Amino acid sequence: MTHKPEMNILLAQPRGFCAGVVRAIEIVERALEKYGPPVYVRHEIVHNKYVVESLKAKGAVFVEDLHEVPANAITVFSAHGVARSVEEEAAARSLPVLNATCPLVTKVHNQGKRYVSKGRKLVLIGHEGHPEVVGTMGQVPGPVMLVQSVADVAALDLPNDEPLAYITQTTLSVDDTRDIIAALEDRFSDLEGPDTRDICYATQNRQSSVRDLSKLVDVILVVGATNSSNSNRLREIGTEEGIPSYLIADGSQLNPEWLKNAKTVGITAGASAPEVLVDDVIDALRRIGPVTVSVVPGREENIEFRLPAELVQRQPRLAPVMQER
Repeated sequence: MTHKPEMNILLAQPRGFCAGVVRAIEIVERALEKYGPPVYVRHEIVHNKYVVESLKAKGAVFVEDLHEVPANAITVFSAHGVARSVEEEAAARSLPVLNATCPLVTKVHNQGKRYVSKGRKLVLIGHEGHPEVVGTMGQVPGPVMLVQSVADVAALDLPNDEPLAYITQTTLSVDDTRDIIAALEDRFSDLEGPDTRDICYATQNRQSSVRDLSKLVDVILVVGATNSSNSNRLREIGTEEGIPSYLIADGSQLNPEWLKNAKTVGITAGASAPEVLVDDVIDALRRIGPVTVSVVPGREENIEFRLPAELVQRQPRLAPVMQER
């Protein structure tokens, strides 16, 4: 009887949840604990079905529009951010809002507002229709031109000496963004913008770790949702590095055909995918044959974002002790 050779599984580091996702999920969970269900969440809190279903089971109700939220109901804005019109609608209805917008997305909103206040036309590098892009375009007081590719830069209907600035969606490929910024710099003589280092730390770290992983493995599995921008970028990077790469939600989507000639399989996860789904994929690989699992050394992430003040548990103040005389 021939034994199946052991398959090596290498886990990318870092992978999975980032600080903005942890904060957003915690806001919904703490709101449910403090106020009781239902808590209404505008849009998927993060782009992951497992996370959304877990929160639904605890009493969260997900809506795409504020008119679906009853009067006075606790309302959470998703990690992707919202347009000012959404904030204004919530304020007009006096809805109690908890804003789970990632602080790094808010930073992009503020950059855009600052550039426009200086009289510059504004370009947003991002994917049309993505909720973060919709939110950012709706936060900036003035027209925002969306650029998705180098070709879009050439098509901009602006004079080459127009005072211009750019901002970027946080979950893009660092390389794609760099190419578009280079095209903007080539064309426009008066251009301002943040450094590519301003693409969110988690996006960059996960992309770097996939590049490192691709040098060591035969196949890459990216655990994440199909509507997760950063997960899609991770799969694209693996493919660009010449490694067959697949985006899967969990172990049930694993196709054994992908592994036919693979001795070493790399696994990473998008910033909105919980580690339990990585474990599920490893279990699916174990059902195919024996495996060893190890982690590729990578960058440690210790970033935490503060929760909204109303959800932070304060220690009750002790009553002063009356001294006996």
